[in-house]
Amino acid sequence: MTLEGITFRFATPSDAEAIGRLHADSWRRHYRGAYPDAYLDSDLESERIAFWTERLGEPGDGHFTIVAAQHGAIVGFAHTRLDADARWGTLLDNLHVRHTHHQRGLGTALMARTARILAERRPSSGLHLWVLKQNTAAQAFYSARGGSCVEEAAGMVRGGRAAPVLRYAWSDPSVLCPPSAPEAASGEAGQPSPT
Repeated sequence: MTLEGITFRFATPSDAEAIGRLHADSWRRHYRGAYPDAYLDSDLESERIAFWTERLGEPGDGHFTIVAAQHGAIVGFAHTRLDADARWGTLLDNLHVRHTHHQRGLGTALMARTARILAERRPSSGLHLWVLKQNTAAQAFYSARGGSCVEEAAGMVRGGRAAPVLRYAWSDPSVLCPPSAPEAASGEAGQPSPT
């Protein structure tokens, strides 16, 4: 796991463009076959930037977005909605890492930070997320981190097509939090700060 030089913080509205671009790139790389090429090859960046501009401008403490940055550039992010589901609890709505930073432990670190913040804000909440059924690599990643596949659904319609999704859940999200000593040794920054 190599996270040297990575810092973590809460996102601000000024991050919308960088997050939107990373989100669009991630969808184009990983959602081919699930969503139509015409949709993925359209002006997806502008759509995602507008989406994140609105999302990061939402007031309230019912959600939070953590960004991972290296040399000032956002290389990953996780967006979480508290109390999203009466049964499954908090929703990890987005988790994306720049393709150049895959296999470095960044997704794991973002999930760990999400779980720690969740433990502070909603200590009794479970955590869940949706993953495309075709995305077997992501499913293996979530399973390796203690997630259980609990249901399948039709998914959201994008570009006129619905892609099947699977819900992964953690009844105890603390399993995502590694012990403090190894984390400190890995060179990661501490908890994200609200700035």
